[in-house]
Amino acid sequence: MIVTSTDSVEGRRITQYLGMVAGEAIVGVNVFRDLFAAVRDIVGGRAGGYQDALREAREAAFADLTESARALGADAVVGVDVDYEVLGKENGMLMVSINGTAVRLL
Repeated sequence: MIVTSTDSVEGRRITQYLGMVAGEAIVGVNVFRDLFAAVRDIVGGRAGGYQDALREAREAAFADLTESARALGADAVVGVDVDYEVLGKENGMLMVSINGTAVRLL
């Protein structure tokens, strides 16, 4: 499955637009990640726990997106947009939302 942020796939022609597809993933941020992130804020460096959580959420959202596109018989998803949000009471959740257009290619 080709997934791209562009509105076309180089060297291929879009023959049919199948509709919008989306993938979402929401992950909780636990107290240990918060603690280690606070330490990183003080001493500097990257917050690995948060990075891992975002990476996992992004991969799950892309898998959800491609599964939805396959169900429509798509060869690709074009015009993909990835958004990140912080949700929940005291910002305890991270959400990744991915949207695009499922298409068939020649």
